[in-house]
Amino acid sequence: MRAVKILRTPDERFANLPEYKFAPHYAQVGDTRLHFVDEGAGADTVLCLHGEPTWSYLYRRMIPPLAAHCRVVAPDMVGFGKSDKYEDEDDYSFHMHYGRLLGLIETLNLQNITLVCQDWGGLLGLTLAANEAHRFVRLVVLNTFLPTGGEKISEAFLQWRAFSQKVGKRMQIGRLIAQTITNYQLPAEIIAAYDAPYPNDSYKAGAAVFPSLVPISQEMPGAAEMRAAREQLARWTKPALVMFSDGDPILGGAASFFRRLIPSASDQPKITIRGAGHFLQEERGEAIAGQVIAFIKRTPIPPDQPRAGASDKGTRA
Repeated sequence: MRAVKILRTPDERFANLPEYKFAPHYAQVGDTRLHFVDEGAGADTVLCLHGEPTWSYLYRRMIPPLAAHCRVVAPDMVGFGKSDKYEDEDDYSFHMHYGRLLGLIETLNLQNITLVCQDWGGLLGLTLAANEAHRFVRLVVLNTFLPTGGEKISEAFLQWRAFSQKVGKRMQIGRLIAQTITNYQLPAEIIAAYDAPYPNDSYKAGAAVFPSLVPISQEMPGAAEMRAAREQLARWTKPALVMFSDGDPILGGAASFFRRLIPSASDQPKITIRGAGHFLQEERGEAIAGQVIAFIKRTPIPPDQPRAGASDKGTRA
């Protein structure tokens, strides 16, 4: 049997990152240690899920304002941020990522969750919400999709997928994120922070393989699960806010898909985040946080929903 090699980024790589002063928390889920930010308190828990190839650093400008009103949990997926990383691309899969996130939610016993998801955070998070609906009270859908392998794949995504396969672990992650910024030049220290999880290319397998895990055929892992999630979300009655940016060349058109799919999305304002690209949290994090806070305030937890006490923090490692 092939040995699984797990890498752990040294803590000193994360020293003095700009705007990221959050205390680290860890949970052992399966054979990997997951890192998560855990700030604030209250009956509401905002679960912020990042995508490819970012980590919880992407949410750094959203966490403080959200934590002033509720608890905020922002994990790093396996292969990203301060979480453990498999060295071999073959150890990454839709089901591995799904199982690790579900395991973290169960370990922390998260309840009354407002999901905030973007990119792969949506593919995984919306599927989790559909299957674990008793834990979720609201959805905030940012620049993501639910591919099932049956839809037409955009040329922009196919080019990105082909590029990721070509460069593999040589992917320059900070530079890639900087190239998506629409209205300013990303400072060198921010680019370095996105590169911090990767002391060398051997740590980059998770980022290298993620685009290839997106189902582009109905037989690929995850396709059936996301088809089932679509069916569940088509009957979703809890509050849902769809909030895409105006400058995402790959996923920008999916906003209308989610507004049609989720019935309760039509009950919320039709909000577009102006002046932002794919990583809208990086460019307009404070504005997005403000919209999430307003959304939570106008959609209080219903009386029949099990409520976590204001001091109930779940299990913090």
